[in-house]
Amino acid sequence: MSVIFDFDQGVLDLESTNAKLEQSDAEERVRWAHEHFGDRLILSTSFGIQSAVMLHLVTRIVPDIPVVFIDTGYLFPETYQFAEQLQERLELNLKVYQPLMTAARQEALYGKLWEQGREGLEKYGRINKAEPMNRAVRELGAVAWLTGLRRKQSKSRADLTVVTVQNKTTKIQPILDWSEKEIYYYLKTHDLPFHPLWEKGYVSIGDWHSTRPLTDGMQEEETRFGGIKRECGLHELSGQGDWQI
Repeated sequence: MSVIFDFDQGVLDLESTNAKLEQSDAEERVRWAHEHFGDRLILSTSFGIQSAVMLHLVTRIVPDIPVVFIDTGYLFPETYQFAEQLQERLELNLKVYQPLMTAARQEALYGKLWEQGREGLEKYGRINKAEPMNRAVRELGAVAWLTGLRRKQSKSRADLTVVTVQNKTTKIQPILDWSEKEIYYYLKTHDLPFHPLWEKGYVSIGDWHSTRPLTDGMQEEETRFGGIKRECGLHELSGQGDWQI
């Protein structure tokens, strides 16, 4: 039997929990997470193309939830501007985490890791994404994490369930089953903005050096990391050291 530990109610069966939440809507999934994990629940955001959806959806239900933003130092200027806009509008309890090693030091020691194939990209992800997120989880005392992952985003996410366990952290994906149409409708209904680079053909936003616009014949997942990989490091299982998220 697969289980996840719940601080208030002992042990939950992962299979039956997912069966129940699969039939729930996004708001009910957020409420479930808050009821079960309380102030040990966090939300992450990349301030990407559709990030306003999760930020608005979750903070309407849990206004003071810590919102973790990993600033790699390589984000688009428009991303920083978008982050400021949404933080002010939604009054986010924003927690910004950065890599322990500066971009300049990384490039001096290792070169441009994003140009060094899969191995380089994985090292880049550990330094710039996974370590800061692990640190956020530890310092904020979190045991559960709300994410905006959706099945339709890529093949690597197609089989995800609403609740997963990634090493020591329980992850909840409230909008896992949403379509692009539902995302668009939510943004329009609540007068929320897309990331400004949406109008320039970007459908997924990460670091400037590893993100490109969608062009004819491309799949969305090919717009990141030159098509070598889809995940940046935050949503991959790993048994390496304290890469716990």
